Amino acid sequence: MDGNVQQERTVESARRLHRRPKLREAGTGPYPDEQSVVVSADVTVPVRSNPQRLRRLLIASDVLAIIVGIIVATAIQQLIKPVTGDGLVDEMLFAMIILPIWILMMGANQLFLARAISRFGEELRHLLVAGLMTVGFLVAVSFVAQYSLLSRLWVALLFVCVTASLVTSRLIARRVFNSLRRNGRISRPVIIVGTGTDAISLLHATQRRPDLGYEVLGFTGDQTGERGGLGVLGSVEETPEVVRETGATGVILSVGSLDPAMVNRLTRTLTDDGCHVTLSSSLHDIDISRTRSQAIDGRLMIYVEPTNRSRTHLFLKRSFDVTVAGLTLLFTVPIMLIAAAAIKLDSRGPVLFKQIRVGKDGELFEMLKFRSMCTGAEAMRAELEGLNESSGPLFKLRADPRITRVGRFLRKTSIDELPQLWNVVRGDMSVVGPRPALPSESEQWSPELRERLRVLPGITGMWQVSGRAEADFEMYHRLDLYYVDNWSLTHDVKILLKTFFVVIAGRGAH
Repeated sequence: MDGNVQQERTVESARRLHRRPKLREAGTGPYPDEQSVVVSADVTVPVRSNPQRLRRLLIASDVLAIIVGIIVATAIQQLIKPVTGDGLVDEMLFAMIILPIWILMMGANQLFLARAISRFGEELRHLLVAGLMTVGFLVAVSFVAQYSLLSRLWVALLFVCVTASLVTSRLIARRVFNSLRRNGRISRPVIIVGTGTDAISLLHATQRRPDLGYEVLGFTGDQTGERGGLGVLGSVEETPEVVRETGATGVILSVGSLDPAMVNRLTRTLTDDGCHVTLSSSLHDIDISRTRSQAIDGRLMIYVEPTNRSRTHLFLKRSFDVTVAGLTLLFTVPIMLIAAAAIKLDSRGPVLFKQIRVGKDGELFEMLKFRSMCTGAEAMRAELEGLNESSGPLFKLRADPRITRVGRFLRKTSIDELPQLWNVVRGDMSVVGPRPALPSESEQWSPELRERLRVLPGITGMWQVSGRAEADFEMYHRLDLYYVDNWSLTHDVKILLKTFFVVIAGRGAH
């Protein structure tokens, strides 16, 4: 294709598709692989945060967190085993030395590279390693200087308090950056290489996760016209030129849409040009913690660890369920008594609502909840089917007229689900698991979705903490199967912690 024709095609596509901006240069964002954009004369885009300023603020917040950690560690030491005079002065001198060292160790552990710490678990691990390296440096310096008065208690407190302070600071920063990405203030302009169904699914995946900040400018591939609402800006071979002309900072290679030789060639060319390259995989909903990269005769392979469902792990899960459910029942007795009284005073009918649900291996059981609807609500459902706001076999209605005044509060706070703790104690349910479905819903499931019946349904789960009422049936399908395929006790603990914050915020419950 002629260079002028290609340039005109690219510019016109960029203007047509939400009038995308071009990059001024490969700047450094709050993490080095995030770029800033500027507005050309004929293109208008939302005001974006200055990436260099954000990066300086991130470093400043880390410095402040380290200082706070040092102050807290010293204060705790003074309460436990006070140090005065020269000893305290020496500790402050050591603190001044390790402050820049801690920042350097954080840089050495890629804590300023978004692609290296995309998951909080990775970031936490890097923070721990950076802390150990800094404390090790401090101990080595005191050994070389033959300084024997350095308090071991202070050193231990230093590691714990500074690391805790940095974790808190990074959690806040993560929320701020996610918010900026969702609002379009930080973006990662990318090109998707390929135009097949896999490439379209990649576009949809980036759209479902606006917090990752991917701004897909378009596709390159053999097909023409629009794909998924975005234009095809050139052929696969023209990808390097399209990247340069659009100012994209990265590409996502749809491996399923490309010839293996082309994948290798583009990866080498683009990475040599300083472009960030991501290769897609045909694997779906496999937790990254279960994967390991391997090499066989120069070929990159991915090994997937099997999910451990041994008797020992099943015993641990059951023990976890009984312990959590028993303790929660004990501590929430006053709340449940108040809820029962409020239900009785608010409307006629029983306090508890009992409903048949589908359990493990398709066995039916009677699930308990506090009644949140008027008497005869089940019979009224047929009249409201046309107002259903959910997809598939799910039935959800925000302004459901069957919900009582007290019931709306019970649902908003999830108090209505507390009686299900008794279902957990009885063994009908688990604390964490797929949502317990109605028999009428399960009749419409695909054979694939019926795989969720391999485990006990749960009071809470991935679907419930990922939007709950806002999640559609496709998300419900994917998250339930993801949980079943990737189950671990660690996942259960994480979901339980997320549930706590979701309930406190009252997000997604109707």
